[in-house]
Amino acid sequence: MDWNRLLSRARLGLSRLHADNEARTDFQRDFDRIVFSSAFRRLQDKTQVFPLSQSDYVRTRLTHSLEVSSVGRSLGTMVGDSVIKRHLLQGVYPQDFGAVVAAASLAHDIGNPPFGHAGEDAIRLWFTESHTGQTVLEQLTEPQRHDFLHFEGNAQGFRIITRLQSPDNRGGMQLTCATLGTFTKYPRASTLPTTPPPAIAFKKFGFYQDDADLFAEIADQLGLDRVQPGAWSRHPLTYLLEAADDICYRIIDIEDAFRLQQLRFEEVRDLLLPLTGEPDRARRKLEHITRAKERIEYLRAKAIGVIIEQVHQCFMAHEDAILAGVFAEELLDVIPAAEAMHALKACGEHQVYVSKPVVEVEAAGFEVLGGLLEAFVTSVNDLAANGASASPKSRMLVHLIPEQFAGPGRQPTADLYRRVLAITDFVSGMTDSYAVSLFKKLTGISLPNS
Repeated sequence: MDWNRLLSRARLGLSRLHADNEARTDFQRDFDRIVFSSAFRRLQDKTQVFPLSQSDYVRTRLTHSLEVSSVGRSLGTMVGDSVIKRHLLQGVYPQDFGAVVAAASLAHDIGNPPFGHAGEDAIRLWFTESHTGQTVLEQLTEPQRHDFLHFEGNAQGFRIITRLQSPDNRGGMQLTCATLGTFTKYPRASTLPTTPPPAIAFKKFGFYQDDADLFAEIADQLGLDRVQPGAWSRHPLTYLLEAADDICYRIIDIEDAFRLQQLRFEEVRDLLLPLTGEPDRARRKLEHITRAKERIEYLRAKAIGVIIEQVHQCFMAHEDAILAGVFAEELLDVIPAAEAMHALKACGEHQVYVSKPVVEVEAAGFEVLGGLLEAFVTSVNDLAANGASASPKSRMLVHLIPEQFAGPGRQPTADLYRRVLAITDFVSGMTDSYAVSLFKKLTGISLPNS
């Protein structure tokens, strides 16, 4: 793959390039379009780790995304500087690399449903176990079934930024192909003709059948290598997005758990000290910091700085394999501090993500999302089949669905796949609080104020 094509300024859905402006580049415009989108704004009420938290401290998907974008900008700029010097690239700057990774990182969680990863499981489970969901699947093609059976927040995110946000535009937000390629962590469809290579890029899928043509257009513009029909090599800068995300959630989720008193100071200190590069010096610094909160903040900042530099060096060491599309691992798995980073991940999995407050709300999320899907899928299917003869309940419920997802004039499309996909778009796009509130109203647990 070639860096000049990988940094394409071409915008999905537009046939011509705008004149570039060094004061505000196309990649910086991508960042701004994402910031001002309603889909990004809804991340302020979507779960990072602690759903519906009453604390005013813990991070949401919005603050997490901003932090990932900050780390991603640093990584991209550092790698860009090294790449430009190594390949003597002309007409691009380190800041261009940084801006692409920052914009893609900003949007990396934009497709997450309510209740985080538990929300993804809840949507998959409804299609697997509910009678209505099973009936839908029986009428679809195998690739279409896989889109629902393996519902994926990454694919939903691609759909949001290329179709659902600004739906009247071809290409949705019409971001640059460089940003869209970097955003797509898993450049493959939900089903493939043969088993893909055992690489991190193919662990999940990154776009639905309905959006496959859009990604193929992006891949062609960027010059991504086609691995097989429906699967391409990863954009090299995606490895930096992935690293930025993992750095933030592994380190900062542990900090949040400490602030909520789920982990002791000593536990968190001992996890972070090995990541500071100079543990003895860091210990001496801690002696001059009075409060435990600031001590953890100091360790967190030091650790992130050290890991960013290690990722930068690791990317450049493996650049040839990355450009050839044969690098199969996450960068964090091959940096010098890999073992210490694995210890953070293990602590999160065994002590934080399974804590009682997290599990209680996530368990309720299965009922909430399953109930919403049952109500709205039943309603639109009834209307599509029976029109004016549909049940009064179906004719009433459809008015709770925005026209974008219900169909023009709230007349659902005859295409079952797209009809159910639109309802999945609607439900997965809700915030945590709105999903809970709407579910309560539909089930009579609470009523609107009169």
